[in-house]
Amino acid sequence: MKNFGFATISATAVAAGFLGLVGLAAPAMAAPTGAGNAQDTISSLEDQGYKVIVNRQSNTPLSEASVVSIGQGATFSHTNSNNGNEGGYGPNADNTFAPQNTQTVYVNVR
Repeated sequence: MKNFGFATISATAVAAGFLGLVGLAAPAMAAPTGAGNAQDTISSLEDQGYKVIVNRQSNTPLSEASVVSIGQGATFSHTNSNNGNEGGYGPNADNTFAPQNTQTVYVNVR
C-alpha cells in the first residue's frame, strides 16, 4: 500500500510539473496603447491572421470607439480546400487539404 501511495504522489507531481512547464493557461493579452481607434485595432488583428470577435459595450461606431481589452480565445483547426489547387501537380497540390490553425481573439470596445 505504501508503494502505491508513493507512486500516485510521484505521478501527480510529475504531471503537475509537466503542465506547469507546458503553460496550458492562456496569457491575458493587453489592450493596445498606441493612437488609433477600435476599427484600426480590429483591422490590425485580422491582418495578423486572427479571427476577431467584437464585444460592444456601447453604440459608438467602431471608427470612434476605443478598445477596453483584448482576450485570447480558442484556437481551431480547419482545412482550406480553396488555396490554389493546380490540378494535383502544382507546388500547392500537397497542401490542398492541410489543416490550418486559426486563433480567436475577443476585443471589447466602448
